[in-house]
Amino acid sequence: LVSVPACCSARYNLALLACLGFFLLYALRVNLSVALVDMVEPNTSLAKNVTSNVCPEHSSTINVPRNTTGEKYSWDADTQGWILGSFFYGYIVTQIPGGYLASKIGGKLLLGFGIFGTSVFTLLTPLAANLGVGYLIAVRALEGLGEGVTFPAMHSMWSSWAPPLERSKLLSISYAGAQLGTVVSLPLSGLICYYMNWVYVFYIFGALGVLWWFFWMCLVSDTPETHRSISHAEREYILSSLKDQLSTQKSVPWRPMLESLPLWAIVVAHFSYNWTFYTLLTLLPTYMKEILRFDAQENGFLSALPYFGCWLCIILSGQIADYLREKQNFSTVCVRKCFTLIGMIGPAVFLVAAGFIGCNYALAVAFVTISTTLGGFCTSGYSINHLDIAPSYAGILLGITNSFATIPGMVGPVIAKNLTHNNTVGEWQMVFYIAASINLFGAIFFALFASGEVQDWAVSGYHLHRN
Repeated sequence: LVSVPACCSARYNLALLACLGFFLLYALRVNLSVALVDMVEPNTSLAKNVTSNVCPEHSSTINVPRNTTGEKYSWDADTQGWILGSFFYGYIVTQIPGGYLASKIGGKLLLGFGIFGTSVFTLLTPLAANLGVGYLIAVRALEGLGEGVTFPAMHSMWSSWAPPLERSKLLSISYAGAQLGTVVSLPLSGLICYYMNWVYVFYIFGALGVLWWFFWMCLVSDTPETHRSISHAEREYILSSLKDQLSTQKSVPWRPMLESLPLWAIVVAHFSYNWTFYTLLTLLPTYMKEILRFDAQENGFLSALPYFGCWLCIILSGQIADYLREKQNFSTVCVRKCFTLIGMIGPAVFLVAAGFIGCNYALAVAFVTISTTLGGFCTSGYSINHLDIAPSYAGILLGITNSFATIPGMVGPVIAKNLTHNNTVGEWQMVFYIAASINLFGAIFFALFASGEVQDWAVSGYHLHRN
């Protein structure tokens, strides 16, 4: 197989457009956790006297007249927990149907309309907040429905687009957009809240999402065969590299799929990783504000730093993973297991450390940053293992594992909010402990039971061997 240069190729163009799509998707998902700090009346969040003895207040260097024209709502801590968690109630519903639909109608439309829908509901968020907390929770759940189909749809597209030895590279480029979206939208949302008004956080990102949708619909196609401007050489290269890996049977082998231990290894790893990831994603701005006492402006940049590290790590580890498999002849399963172990045990260690350094802001930010950065290794670990064990059904498998992995998003923040009613350092240590121990368990389980081979049930001839 002669590989086709990457520059300007259809598969790398797809990776870049997907990267932009996931960038916007996460920007739309995260902006609420920053805006929420501004949407809530200060006195309802927590009496200041509790925190004042934990860490000293920072003298803020910038004193710009803050824009206070945005509506303020009197939501207590538990209500805020529900608002932040509501997204995941929609998100969990469409995971498996998303994977199944993508295998039937293709990932392009599904992913396109998933992001388009999310953008439209984001534009409606300020209106919903005005109508009442129930409406806001409903709109967030609907956003979740839209986003739920996106990862399974993308996995499904890559099963026909990504040559096996370029999988880690292509997938890490497209999914790294998610981290970058977090990086940019956290500080940017902070600045928009600071200088303008929190409603613009939703208007600006929502409009960008709609704009992206036009490009996606025009430039992308579901398979190399149907692509308008792909070169003949690239089409042949992709198709020939995948010819023994895809199944032609129309029915989905649900039973052997659900009995497959390698699939459950991914489920456990995915669940565990997301517990830490979501706990931090939704609560880091709160932790920095209530415990470390940074104001919103500093808060956004410092909250974003960990995800910038993670983004760099995802891109680099994707290159390294494929290099080890292609040039150094490491087995796929060895690479997946090693990367998952680094990406889960590393974060666990630094997360616990972050809870123990008191008011040393620099160290706290450094530890949380290292913790999240190391998590980036998981993208080339368990995260694309679906495509190794069953390329034809990768979208459905991701739907299954992501359904389980959404539970931490629903439960994690609610539990954390409940554990941190008084916002003491001890309470937060507990939150970090729980996350770290779940991570550790997931890493060990994956290392024991994962596989790097295409499973028997995922290849067309499967039924023939049985009889």
